[in-house]
Amino acid sequence: MSKVWFITGAGSGIGAGIAKAALQAGERVVATARNLDKVRKALGDVAGENLAFIPLDVTNEAQAKSAVDQAVKRFGRIDVGVNNAGYSLLGNFEAMTPSEIEDQFAPNFYGVVHVMHAVLPIMRKQRSGHMINISSVAGVVGQKHCAAYAATKFAVEGLSLSVATEVEPFGIKITLVEPGFFRTGLLDARNVRWTTKVIDDYAAEGTPEEMWSRYNGTQPNDPEKLDEVLVKIAAMDKPPKVFVAGPDALVTVTSAVEERLRESRAFEDLSKSTEGTFKKLSSN
Repeated sequence: MSKVWFITGAGSGIGAGIAKAALQAGERVVATARNLDKVRKALGDVAGENLAFIPLDVTNEAQAKSAVDQAVKRFGRIDVGVNNAGYSLLGNFEAMTPSEIEDQFAPNFYGVVHVMHAVLPIMRKQRSGHMINISSVAGVVGQKHCAAYAATKFAVEGLSLSVATEVEPFGIKITLVEPGFFRTGLLDARNVRWTTKVIDDYAAEGTPEEMWSRYNGTQPNDPEKLDEVLVKIAAMDKPPKVFVAGPDALVTVTSAVEERLRESRAFEDLSKSTEGTFKKLSSN
C-alpha cells in the first residue's frame, strides 16, 4: 500500500525534491507552501491524481490544522509528515534585532510545532506514522553568523527527540535530518535574510553576505540523492532517530560529538564533585 506524504515548503529545494522522489516511488503526496503557484511550477512535471496542492503558511496554527484536515479528506490518512519550511537569517548576533530573531523562529520552529500538533493526532489514531523534521548541521554545532538559524534548529532537535519518546508507544517514529551543504536555494538571495546593522568591530572581517553567498550553487552535495535516501528511510521498519546527511556533515558532527566527549572527560572529576548527600528538607 502506498504511503501518503504531507510536505511543507514543497515549492523548492529539499521539499520539492522529496515530493518528486516520493511520487516516483509510487507514493501519494500533499505538497504545501504559502505560494501554490510556486509549488505547481516546481512539481508541474509530476502532477497527477497522486499529488494534491494545499496552501499552508506554517506560522499560522489554524491554517496548519486546516491543511492537515484537507489532506486527510483527500487521501484518507497521513503516513509521513515532512517539516521542511523555513529560511535562514544570517549575520552577527549583535546585529540581530529581537524581532528578527522572533521572525526566524516563526516558520523554523513554531511551524514545526504547528504541523506536528495537527498531524500527530491523525497518526496516533492510525497507530502508525513517521515525522521527518529537517534540521541542519547548524542544529548540532555553532557556526559564525548562524546564531538565530542555529537556535531554531537546536530547538527543533530538542523538540523532536523529546516528542519521539512520547509517541513511540503509538507506532509513530520521528527522524531528525541534519544536512550538510547541499545545492538547494537556502543561500539564494530570495531565501536568505541578512542583518543590516553595521558594528565596526566586526566590519573588518567583511560582511556575512560576502562570506556565505559565495557558497550558493557550489555546495558539494546532491539534493536529489538526499531526497531518494529520505524516501528509503521512510520505508524502513526501524528508521534512524537522527540522520546525518552528507560526507561534510558526518565530519562536522562527528568532530563536534568527539570534542564534547573529550571535554566532558577532561572535567569529569569536577562534574562528580557536585554530587551531594541527600538531605530531607525540614517541614518546620
